[in-house]
Amino acid sequence: MTDRTMIRIDAVSKFYGIYKALDAVSLTIGEGEFFSLLGPSGCGKTTLLRSIAGFETPTSGEIHIDGVPSVMLPPNRRPTNMVFQSYAIFPHLDVAENVAYGLKRLRLSREDEARRVGDALEQVRLAGLGKRQAHELSGGQRQRVALARALVMRPKVLLLDEPLSALDKKLREEMQVELRQLQKAVGITFILVTHDQYEALALSDRIAVMFGGKIAQVATPKEIYQHPRTRKVADFLGGMNFLSGRILGEQAGTVSVDAARFGAVNLGKPPGFTAADGRVTLGIRPERLRLLWDDERAPHELSGRLENRAYFGEVTHLSVGVEGLEAPLSMVETNSYGADDLPIGAEIRLAYDPDAFVLLAEDPPVSRV
Repeated sequence: MTDRTMIRIDAVSKFYGIYKALDAVSLTIGEGEFFSLLGPSGCGKTTLLRSIAGFETPTSGEIHIDGVPSVMLPPNRRPTNMVFQSYAIFPHLDVAENVAYGLKRLRLSREDEARRVGDALEQVRLAGLGKRQAHELSGGQRQRVALARALVMRPKVLLLDEPLSALDKKLREEMQVELRQLQKAVGITFILVTHDQYEALALSDRIAVMFGGKIAQVATPKEIYQHPRTRKVADFLGGMNFLSGRILGEQAGTVSVDAARFGAVNLGKPPGFTAADGRVTLGIRPERLRLLWDDERAPHELSGRLENRAYFGEVTHLSVGVEGLEAPLSMVETNSYGADDLPIGAEIRLAYDPDAFVLLAEDPPVSRV
């Protein structure tokens, strides 16, 4: 990834009648960056991707691709190509013919066309399968053919509309690894639309989380997971325990908060954070809570009662009721010491790190009309 901007989106809005699909979205995406648009169904992420591709025309705003104003350019005049969720493999063509389909309008020589098709198939690990028929392909191979057909056109930006959603879990995880390796190998900008938080975290250089046609936060996977700005972002990206707190004092960008049974904690103040009535919302991830066994002690701990547990193989998810808290605490514990065998109703002790809390801003109101 370079410091050069490949995509610049300036105040793009899109209306369908009175429905606002995109609400003044502004964003920059770098050359060679793997960027993900993440959010629930209907948040506007696919509309934004299609606007970059040229399949949707924004109601207002501008999109620059590699420095060129592109809102009025048709899709075939943009240096982009798109891989759709359905793959759209032509059943009457073999693998090589599917990959070469877009090259026909370039009027290449037969040798140049064959060379580019061969290079594209090698990039997606389908070398030697050019003559295979479409109906003979597995789901993963069909996905690779769709990628090769997009890459053979040598775009500056590859747009991916949930390309792995049709695959089973194991194959999907394998293809996530391959997709990231492919992006690093070809070195072009990838923009992925997904509603799968773990897919976005695993693949991306940066993530934009969207709700209601707006971007709620843009950051690296680590930053957006460990330091979400709002409760909605925190809740969408993995599990989070939410607590009501009361501000005790502020100084030099730090806020001291009474976190109920967790005591007083000192937290960094997010940009633009305000709390008019002194009440705030805190979050702590389930994996930042830890079971204490037997006589083990920790600098910060509290007691509770096990209300429920769910076994997930290598880990067990625990729900722990703590007196004085509004809701049970969720936590994740490996099964090395027998968390999966704890009886419901058992009295247990939890360790926590005060630095694991994050201060969450209020979610802005959303209007789609």
